[in-house]
Amino acid sequence: MRTKPLNFKYLDARRRLLKMSYAALAKRSGVSAPTVYRILSGKDEAASLANVLALARVLGMDLKLEEKIPIEGIQEKEAQRKAEQLVKMVQGTSGLEGQAISPKKFRQMVRQTIHELLAGSKRKLWSA
Repeated sequence: MRTKPLNFKYLDARRRLLKMSYAALAKRSGVSAPTVYRILSGKDEAASLANVLALARVLGMDLKLEEKIPIEGIQEKEAQRKAEQLVKMVQGTSGLEGQAISPKKFRQMVRQTIHELLAGSKRKLWSA
């Protein structure tokens, strides 16, 4: 008796809700882009558990494929990471020019950058 293949439509639905591209999901999960596409489109009946878990983890889902972290929480965390990275680059450049940024100004710039990242295109949020 042949068993029914697993249905990963919930993973793909979550990816779409996050407005994350296949490429961004592949990069963050460490699973190749073609494999991500095959798994999420249901064309990979023999998807490895490691690959499925890697995708679910990035999408904020657990093994039951239920929401583990609200979408806004994942987006906020990514915006925080990206904002800090961007502001550190500005801080480094300013330091080289002899115009160091105070810790208060740094936090202020990070908050503003987070706001701008969350208000803009979600695809840009997930880009490198």
